[in-house]
Amino acid sequence: MSVESTEDRILSVLEEDAQASYSEIADRANVSKPTVRKYIQKLEEEGVIVGYSADVDPKKLSGQTIAQVGIEVESERYVEATRKLTEVEEIESLYTSSGDHMLMAEVRAADSGAVGDVINEHILGIDGVTAAHPSFLQERLK
Repeated sequence: MSVESTEDRILSVLEEDAQASYSEIADRANVSKPTVRKYIQKLEEEGVIVGYSADVDPKKLSGQTIAQVGIEVESERYVEATRKLTEVEEIESLYTSSGDHMLMAEVRAADSGAVGDVINEHILGIDGVTAAHPSFLQERLK
């Protein structure tokens, strides 16, 4: 077995179930527990694994709305604006994008009005941010 295939199998198990124990990962990836421990530690140190999270169905959250927000930024202010966006508490995650928008942010707030407030007061208020386009998540299908 190659190193890549072992890593791929371990990562595949973690992507399916971030709460899987080392024993479960070892069984499902067909490797030993010490191998799992070694690879996970290596992948964390290399920044391949950057965290563990739970997938959430936004429709089942009480008192919380999730929106994916496409953000446009002036290129000469990109670095500073991006740094400031990472400091906005309601932005759960922020990604660079090769699609319709320069950045994509996952914004969580109490309701759609509160998401609008985050966009207007916190996102659009950052120097260099020129536009923000929200898409509200409705129902998780997979």
